[in-house]
Amino acid sequence: MTSSPVVPTEMRVSYRLVSALTYAMFFMFAMTTDAVGEIIKIARVDMSLSNTKASAFHWATMIAIAASGIGLGFVADRFGRKRTIIGGLALYGLASALFMTGHAFQLYLSLLFVTGLAIGVFKTSALALVGDLANSTGNHTSRMNAVEGVFGVGAIVGPLLVVWLTGQGLSWTWLYLIAAGLCAGMILVTLLTDYPPMSGETETPASVGHTLSLLGNPHALGFSLAIALYVACEVAIFVWLPTFLEGFDGTELAMLFAAYAVMIFFVLRAVGRFLGAFVLRYIDWKPVMMVFTAIIFACFLTSALLGKTAAVFLLPLSGLFMSMIYPTLNSKGISCFPKSDHGAIAGLILFFTAVSAAFAPLMMAVVSDTFGQGDMRIGFLLATGFAGLLCLMGIVNWMANPAGSALAAADQSEYAKGTG
Repeated sequence: MTSSPVVPTEMRVSYRLVSALTYAMFFMFAMTTDAVGEIIKIARVDMSLSNTKASAFHWATMIAIAASGIGLGFVADRFGRKRTIIGGLALYGLASALFMTGHAFQLYLSLLFVTGLAIGVFKTSALALVGDLANSTGNHTSRMNAVEGVFGVGAIVGPLLVVWLTGQGLSWTWLYLIAAGLCAGMILVTLLTDYPPMSGETETPASVGHTLSLLGNPHALGFSLAIALYVACEVAIFVWLPTFLEGFDGTELAMLFAAYAVMIFFVLRAVGRFLGAFVLRYIDWKPVMMVFTAIIFACFLTSALLGKTAAVFLLPLSGLFMSMIYPTLNSKGISCFPKSDHGAIAGLILFFTAVSAAFAPLMMAVVSDTFGQGDMRIGFLLATGFAGLLCLMGIVNWMANPAGSALAAADQSEYAKGTG
């Protein structure tokens, strides 16, 4: 057990404010990115777009986040968390405000790409900042679950806000103007707030080359691949579950679940992440990960084999067990490295996250069209394969504990310098 240095009261207050700002950033960009389904539904009709063309509203952001994560993740290590967060929020806020200046597909596509680049900048900085605030690898994981819990709340609020705006006769682009206002407020508070110091910020040659070199590290590659598999399972539900359940007929309760399947999934995912932050304080993460990935695999396998009757309940409910997996894998993957590399490794993991989010749904669509004449049950067989591989990695992680020595070393060498 390491002991952290005593931090003056005024600095503790400042660090709490920094934590609140981190939560606010995750809420804000979740509010916009996870509202894409509702936005596509509206824009597709208003702008007479094909499904393929409308899907670019999702692709543009994800590809830009991936490019930014791998190409710009290091800037948080080179220029510091505070300046990088301000720059990323400023770019995101400006691009969001410009949504109100026109009504052209090309304009929206360009702005979505810019917002994706901005997300990659301030999200990697915020993820690195979580490490600066933590006083142990366990505390890092707990904080990450809480942050992702707030992200889950934003993912619920965003779609609801789009529905409310359209119900009031307003354009969905007002969602982005609201986000721009939130960015302005967060930038102002950030300018007036003291951030925790970075440890070893001059020790690492922060660059794109250094970020790419981390791919040779087994911890970086292992956690990144596990996260990619998890994201493929998660995205399968909120992108394709409504299509899978089309034409479903069942009991009154089953029909209710079918109508609100994705919303139920998001709510359970958000609740589960706050619960995960609490549970992981008392139970080791490895057996929890193994059990939860096994339950997720069982939900997908049963749904793929039995069809809509099982899927209508099991796939939304899987959100409760998915909840702690992404933030925990993210946290452990980042914690394996020195704090001076946290921006770079966060960017690398974000790259795998965004690439999986962009291409896994496409792969499901291709296999369903090729082998099932459009039946998305075939696509969910592929997603079941992703879930099975994730479960296998959970079992190996529990049995072999491949990251154990790196995390123990980080507790001694990095988090002993923590803020407390």
